[in-house]
Amino acid sequence: MLQKLIAIAMSRGGDYADLFFEFSSLDEMQLRDRKVASVGQHVDYGVGIRVLKGEQTGYAYSESTEWDKMAKAAATAAAIADGLVQTPCPVSVTEVKAAHYYPAGNSWEDFDSAKRIDYLQRMNDMLYGLDSRITNVMESLASSYERTLFFNSLGELAQDSGPMSSLAVSIVAQQGSRRETASLSRSFRMGSEFLTDDLATSMANEVTGKCSMLFNAGSIKGGDMPVVMGAGGSGILLHEAIGHAFEADFIRKGTSIFTDSLGKKICSEKISVVDDGTIPLNRGSINIDDEGVPSQKTYMVKDGVLTSFLHDRVSAKHYGVPSTGNGRRESFRYNPIPRMRATYMENGDASKDDIIASVKKGVFLDTFSNGQVQIGAGDFTFYVKSGWLIENGRLTKPLKDINVIGNGPQALADIVAVADDCIIDNGKWTCGKEQYCPVSCGMPTVLVSKLSVGGI
Repeated sequence: MLQKLIAIAMSRGGDYADLFFEFSSLDEMQLRDRKVASVGQHVDYGVGIRVLKGEQTGYAYSESTEWDKMAKAAATAAAIADGLVQTPCPVSVTEVKAAHYYPAGNSWEDFDSAKRIDYLQRMNDMLYGLDSRITNVMESLASSYERTLFFNSLGELAQDSGPMSSLAVSIVAQQGSRRETASLSRSFRMGSEFLTDDLATSMANEVTGKCSMLFNAGSIKGGDMPVVMGAGGSGILLHEAIGHAFEADFIRKGTSIFTDSLGKKICSEKISVVDDGTIPLNRGSINIDDEGVPSQKTYMVKDGVLTSFLHDRVSAKHYGVPSTGNGRRESFRYNPIPRMRATYMENGDASKDDIIASVKKGVFLDTFSNGQVQIGAGDFTFYVKSGWLIENGRLTKPLKDINVIGNGPQALADIVAVADDCIIDNGKWTCGKEQYCPVSCGMPTVLVSKLSVGGI
């Protein structure tokens, strides 16, 4: 059946065709106003069919695997590619072998709704007990499981399956007329073993601590100054302001500022930047990408030199290099494109304390939130929820609501110190480049010699 579908997809002269079958199930539960207020279950199923011919891509999908509907989708994709030469289908099948970075884990079927409700309620009570200023708690729990099957005109057959679990909490606290909010999330490729008592306790303590600090936080006078980025979630700036510019579709179109920089030194030799799909249980990890290519650890920057872009099959063929396993899609309804997985900077040789001590006047930033980036120019604006003023090498005053403005390649070049404390942030990070994909990010503490910083 797979070979017959490929034959239809290739029937009008395609150079290459592939099939992506997907089944996914998602269970969601939300608590607000001290009780579980909504529960949802979603199941998705179908097949996406792609045909490549020269620079053209034909793509169609079916939400059913009935033969007639799949054959129609294959014929539609072929028509979009619009060739006339019959191309033979493969005569042999090769199964793609890949490592497993996320075992199936415990089934959520054994952790029924009553147990989930009890877990959320206990966490809710814990939060209210930690700080009397809390006026509202919102929690969300999501568990999903996905199975995929991939086959292409080269005869390559690949399969994958795995879980994803996420827990998020937001709190609102009131002190006099002042109101503050804080949020936190955790997400792993795990089953019900994800929900432990330690997870609830650590998240409750961390989010209340973040919120409490904000009541004492002030604003900052704007200007250009040294910026110390804290280990962990600050890696989202690395993802947005730099990582996207390494994705090879932007390189191929000439819209990335790094288009002509392969093999060149772009920053300090202390810096190595990685996109890694092989971290066990990590939200951004994949066994195979959505084009049937085994996952790998890819150095984009090694010792300050740009060594690789992030490729899917299309860009890899264009540049005559192997795919890096970065062809990803939101679902079978979408064409795969180059996307990041877990993007982080490796450790340096400094310490966090020494980096802070080296700054006479600047800021330490630790809770990055939303931002905007121009891929071509590399210019970015980021909102930072909280941080600290640095004066004479010491953290002296908590800050909140900070804007950071700069240029990604320039900021990378202006990193003058890298600590030895890299943290992968395990939050519920989701990348929205045309379509949504789960990712993760991280970095050690770093010192950027100058960025534009201001209050809101």
